[in-house]
Amino acid sequence: MEQETKSDYRSSLKSLDTEEHIDLWFYRPIGYAWACLAKRLGITPNAITIASIFLGVGAGVAFYYTNLWVNVLGIVLLVWANSFDSADGQLARMTKQYSRIGRILDGVSGDLWFASIYIAICLRENAVSPFFSEHPWLIWTLAVVSGIFHAKQAATADYYRQFHLYFLKGEEGSELDSTSVLRKKYSEMPWRGHFWAKLTLYFYTNYTAGQEALSPAMQRLREELRRVWPDGVAGQEFRAAFRRGSLPLMKYTNILSFNWRSIALFVSVLAGQPWIYFVFELVVLNGILVYMVACHESLCRRLTKELADGRLRQ
Repeated sequence: MEQETKSDYRSSLKSLDTEEHIDLWFYRPIGYAWACLAKRLGITPNAITIASIFLGVGAGVAFYYTNLWVNVLGIVLLVWANSFDSADGQLARMTKQYSRIGRILDGVSGDLWFASIYIAICLRENAVSPFFSEHPWLIWTLAVVSGIFHAKQAATADYYRQFHLYFLKGEEGSELDSTSVLRKKYSEMPWRGHFWAKLTLYFYTNYTAGQEALSPAMQRLREELRRVWPDGVAGQEFRAAFRRGSLPLMKYTNILSFNWRSIALFVSVLAGQPWIYFVFELVVLNGILVYMVACHESLCRRLTKELADGRLRQ
């Protein structure tokens, strides 16, 4: 029974290659417990995601206040929300309830959490900080710019992670998409009777196009892969070479995800200087983003050349 439980837990993870240490130690075990409970109660992954939105937005509201214990409540709510964010994916893998709408909803939930947090920080700083109360436009500018880069950081990290999973676990173990395929589906789908599905596909296609725009060398590699293996199944030699180059970069995709971002947020809020979180996003996380993109694009250029030269084809 114990072995069966451990096996079920491992199957609920994306892969050990892409899991972050804090997730493995903390969020994934809690998420698995929530997922098992939801499975018994017949609760869907999307319902868990929607619940996480309310918890995350509640955390943002709590961060508006300067009371320490209210801020601690906000931290608890955001940790709870992220445990639900872990649970919805684990439940989807356990029950095979995958959907593009679920993937989009999962991304939107995180956006809503941080939108409420950004607004709360701005209102708080304008209310209590002598400097920002005299220059209210400054904190709002910091928030907007941070939010734009936050979106790019999260989207790029997610894209690289899905690319890694594609070669590690195959198409079924990844959520990697192509803009050209999505646009074809969009053009073939009628509005009548499919309004919400088509609207969702429109936004998801634009999201994927933005991911591809940040990774031109990866797109050239994908074209070369389609030329060498038209059936979409890359050779084992190439897959091993890609994993060797991509695996060291997974730690950067994890830093750009929730955990280290939230730690910086919690420290800055508890220190009474939440504006520092925006500086962390703009300076530290953007520096990691630039380095990660440069390394990944270099890897893709090298592998594309080796394929074009006739190597890595076994």
